[in-house]
Amino acid sequence: MFMRLLPVVVSGLLLCVSASAQQAKPLRRAPGFSLPDVSQKQHDLQDYRGRWVLLDFMRTECPHCQKLSPVLEAAAKRYGAKVQVLSVVVPPDTPQKASAYAKEYGVTTPFLFDCGQVTFSYLLPSPRNPAVEFPHLYAINPQGFIAREFDSKAVEQGQVAPELEKLLGTARLK
Repeated sequence: MFMRLLPVVVSGLLLCVSASAQQAKPLRRAPGFSLPDVSQKQHDLQDYRGRWVLLDFMRTECPHCQKLSPVLEAAAKRYGAKVQVLSVVVPPDTPQKASAYAKEYGVTTPFLFDCGQVTFSYLLPSPRNPAVEFPHLYAINPQGFIAREFDSKAVEQGQVAPELEKLLGTARLK
């Protein structure tokens, strides 16, 4: 009798596991931070509660980052006070490099400087996942949760603008 029921029990368990794997994973609270910009003004994530934050971890020499910057600039212009774009850089990027990058690529949103702690709290590198790739964009909802994450593949495939459009509104982003 037990041997006849075993396949039925195993099938039921597999269905439960499969169904739970297909459910959306819960939102992760965005780690808090306070980082300085080029002029040493502190930007605290808590100050932006109530609006979307597009948090871009990037490098000034990164070609994918250079492709993402105009998309983020368009979002900042289009959505105004509804969205705050913040770009986080780590050494060897410097305030001088960030300022030159902003001028060259027309970036008007703040560059924040991190020694690596904030970057690691978002990217979660580990021995199983040691790679840290740039850019890495997080869309943080007005309640302070990470609603969407984008990597360099999403940037290269042109997925960021349409996905931001779904999250932020219906207007087209170029």
